[in-house]
Amino acid sequence: MSAIDPELAQSIKVVVLDADGVLTDGGIYVADGGGEESLELRRFHAHDGIAVHMLRRAGITVAIVSGKPSKAVRERARALHIDEIHQVDPYGKLAAVEGVLRRAGATWEQTAFLGDDLADLPVMRRVGFPAAVSNAVAEIGEAAHWRGSVPGGSGAVRELAEDLLRARGEWSGLVEAYVEECTREWGRARNG
Repeated sequence: MSAIDPELAQSIKVVVLDADGVLTDGGIYVADGGGEESLELRRFHAHDGIAVHMLRRAGITVAIVSGKPSKAVRERARALHIDEIHQVDPYGKLAAVEGVLRRAGATWEQTAFLGDDLADLPVMRRVGFPAAVSNAVAEIGEAAHWRGSVPGGSGAVRELAEDLLRARGEWSGLVEAYVEECTREWGRARNG
């Protein structure tokens, strides 16, 4: 893993995440749904949730662009207050990200993308800050300017968010603001 250039970090306005293999470990658990449909399950890492929260607090738009429809991914995005969730055909990822950027008022150069597999390569070759999870396929690793030390689904989003926000000089302040807010809410609940 290489350090993130502070000037590049400051320029990032949008962080786009793949889902399977980035937010999850890539495993898809299929169970009998008891009817016509099967039930698909995904495992997410709790540390990635606070990472998304911190990115959003720093004013960075967070989006998910995935190449496979999943109710579990949509529900996780809803729980994390991610409004930009696009589950498209893998050939549609560039168009989906382009729409995210248009709505966010950002350019490709102001965008980070965290990926793991070949369907992510076209986007990684366009963005200003391509990033890869540690267990990404070789082509993704070669395209990445940053490669994490943990695999997808094991806190990879947290690792990227923390490194990006540290490079911007914002991580410590965001952590302290979070602690103060939690303490304030606890005090209100206790008193009232």
